[in-house]
Amino acid sequence: MSDRHQSTPSISCVMPAYNEAGGLAAVAERVLAALKALSPQVEIIIVNDGSRDDTSAIARRLCAEHPQLRLLDLSRNFGKEAALTAGLEAASGDVVILMDADGQHPVSLFPDMLEKWRQGSDVVYAVRRSREDQSGIHKRLANLFYSLVNFGNQVKIPAGAGDFRLLDRQVVRALNSLPERHRFMKGLYAWVGFPSIAIDYLPLEREGGQSNFRLRGALRLGVTGLLAFSSAPLRAVGFLGLLLSMLSLGYGAWVVIEYFWLGISVPGYATLVVGMMLLSGVQLTAIGLLAEYVARIYDEVKQRPNYLVAARIGQGLSGEKAQTDK
Repeated sequence: MSDRHQSTPSISCVMPAYNEAGGLAAVAERVLAALKALSPQVEIIIVNDGSRDDTSAIARRLCAEHPQLRLLDLSRNFGKEAALTAGLEAASGDVVILMDADGQHPVSLFPDMLEKWRQGSDVVYAVRRSREDQSGIHKRLANLFYSLVNFGNQVKIPAGAGDFRLLDRQVVRALNSLPERHRFMKGLYAWVGFPSIAIDYLPLEREGGQSNFRLRGALRLGVTGLLAFSSAPLRAVGFLGLLLSMLSLGYGAWVVIEYFWLGISVPGYATLVVGMMLLSGVQLTAIGLLAEYVARIYDEVKQRPNYLVAARIGQGLSGEKAQTDK
């Protein structure tokens, strides 16, 4: 859009949902009211990521009550990254807001996000002011992850930035053009570039239920992000191999000096056992790391889709009632 200052853009809001039946209706109603206050052309795209509760049924009822709502019912649980991808590919607004369906992302930030967009920012991302709701080990692991993934990397991923953000249409087109299967959205947001600005916020209490994103899921996502956006693990293993080689040469030289100049016989057994165990451990670690990269290459070359949609319900900005794919 040429002149953002005087424009009223159409807005799409993408909300991935997994087992959010407890609070989805209240969150969707609140989000819809906030969007209508900003633009007459709005839509909410709820992406049901294979929920096991009544999330799909509630979303279908909401679509029947509100023409601005659309539902993408995925055929199974593909994960949040795939659900975000599905929502971005379905969104048709001039700007797209990404947010969770649990009610923790405050809709009061919408006007500020839109104002930043009007001032020229193509990406407006929200950064948590605090992480008091997370355990100490979770916070330390998160800090370690961002340190590792940004180490020596040309593209820096902002620490603390989540999926709650506003994207301009050209950013959405850029994200939709990326073909990879192992998608780490926080890294992709940073990789595509475009003028970006951060705003901070305090997460609200969940509208209902409990979080499905535990430490195990965070670790899995962290490994995906680290392997997808950094070659630091491979470089670290290479550096460790070089360091061990230098230490081995130095120790070998010292053993020769002890034997010929100091007359000290070498016991040998303990040294050999410890050395063999250390080198075997390093080799197995390196092989396992290479296997992780190769496994991701294997998944990429299979060219399977990131997600499958079982049903599309609702109207949204398309103006036509979507029909189920069943």
